[in-house]
Amino acid sequence: MKKLKIFNDPVYGFISVPDGLIMELIEHTVFQRLRRIKQLGLSDFIYPGATHSRFHHALGAFHLMTEALDSLRLKGVSISVEEYEASQIAILLHDIGHGPFSHVLEHSLLPVAHEEITILLMEWLNVEFKGRLSLALRIFKNQYSRSFFHDLISSQLDVDRLDYLTRDSFFTGVAEGVIGYDRLIKMMDVHEDHIVLEEKGLYSIEKFLVARRIMYWQVYMHKTAIAAEKMLHSIFELVQADLNKYIKNSPLIYLIDNEYHNKVDIHSPDFIDRFLAIDDSDIWQVLKQLSKSDHKLLRYLSKGILERRFLKIYLRNEPFSSDFVDNMRLTCANIFDVSAIEAKVLIQEGSLDLTVYSHFEKEINIKSRHNHSIPLSEVLDLHSFLKSNTKYYCTVPKDLYS
Repeated sequence: MKKLKIFNDPVYGFISVPDGLIMELIEHTVFQRLRRIKQLGLSDFIYPGATHSRFHHALGAFHLMTEALDSLRLKGVSISVEEYEASQIAILLHDIGHGPFSHVLEHSLLPVAHEEITILLMEWLNVEFKGRLSLALRIFKNQYSRSFFHDLISSQLDVDRLDYLTRDSFFTGVAEGVIGYDRLIKMMDVHEDHIVLEEKGLYSIEKFLVARRIMYWQVYMHKTAIAAEKMLHSIFELVQADLNKYIKNSPLIYLIDNEYHNKVDIHSPDFIDRFLAIDDSDIWQVLKQLSKSDHKLLRYLSKGILERRFLKIYLRNEPFSSDFVDNMRLTCANIFDVSAIEAKVLIQEGSLDLTVYSHFEKEINIKSRHNHSIPLSEVLDLHSFLKSNTKYYCTVPKDLYS
């Protein structure tokens, strides 16, 4: 029997990891890099406790996957040793393709989704580990015949979501985000090679959806966090115009260089080394450099983030009129002595959209007392969760707001 390594987790207590391949992956530089990437980007400016990393989340999701597999086995679901380990590996590595600040800069630094980079890195690791990740890759890419393993990794009720809602609620202190993850896992079963939940777990699912909605509006799409993210996006847009002038001696140069950025090839020989070289610390270093820049807007925005002086953000249920936005930009240009085009960096408009549950994606399925699989939308009133909720925002410098 393999020896176990123990991680002391503040959310679940002890997380046991078998010595061997999984521990080798955890100790690998690709996975250790996740320690230096915050799970919630800039959200610790709003919730001071939210400094947990992607490393924490990956271990937590691994733990919940283990719990789910053990529970399914107890219900008579046949899971081989190879499938068990491959599923653990797939969820453990599911976020290794994240760049600095997780989702905050996902498309600013690279025009590629983190899932694509995750697959690239998993394939790269599979070569290094002589094919021992092949089954994990098939499960991750939903190319394995027993689809319920992929359901546990990526679906509308997967262990990824169960962990990040539980963990993010814990570290932000937002109690409304607490879900009954343990009961949801115990309610899972397999029907026709897909995950289903027992009918008696209906209200736990409803609580999960309510918590998801609250966490999105209160944490993930918090208006102050959105303002900070928009400032960071603007900084990198401005920097791209004259890269060498504003950023020196940073591994980020390679990724945000306009010439490279627009034709990035993640399969080029040097991409992996360059990607793995960047983490949150590189962003902070660049912000420190730019806070002393002679470029007025770069200096203003960088210092604003470093000193927590964010743009003010208006939220409303209807779009802002073009006249309102144009007038704000004109006023801003006069006060800050910048052009109307440059003022767009400070006066930004857009929308935030949230749909908690989608019946266009594969639905959560309920196992009835008669052993039938029924879509959740047929047994629970999901009207409020299916409805797309949109809020419109406009950012304004606090100097102008006052």
